[in-house]
Amino acid sequence: MDGTPEELTTLVGREVYSNNGVFVGEVEDVRLDLDRQAVTGLALGRLNDELFQNRIERGKGVLLPYRWVRAVGDVILVNDVIERLKQPEEETESTLVA
Repeated sequence: MDGTPEELTTLVGREVYSNNGVFVGEVEDVRLDLDRQAVTGLALGRLNDELFQNRIERGKGVLLPYRWVRAVGDVILVNDVIERLKQPEEETESTLVA
């Protein structure tokens, strides 16, 4: 036994932060690719309302690609979530102003 199922279950309940230290959400589930035996995503709930405001209906969750994960420890750090989420909004604003 390699302990993989136990390790996956320990991800549930961990808080997720951007590499800038901004709280993103909490892991509620893990998405798996059974053929490749790999984690492909993290389903997050208890989201940062400010971060996801006007993007996700209150009470809903998001699925982050696992490739965004930078580090897993007591918390999970993800790459560029804040920058990736802000870009479309900024582009929209500049389009509306122009």
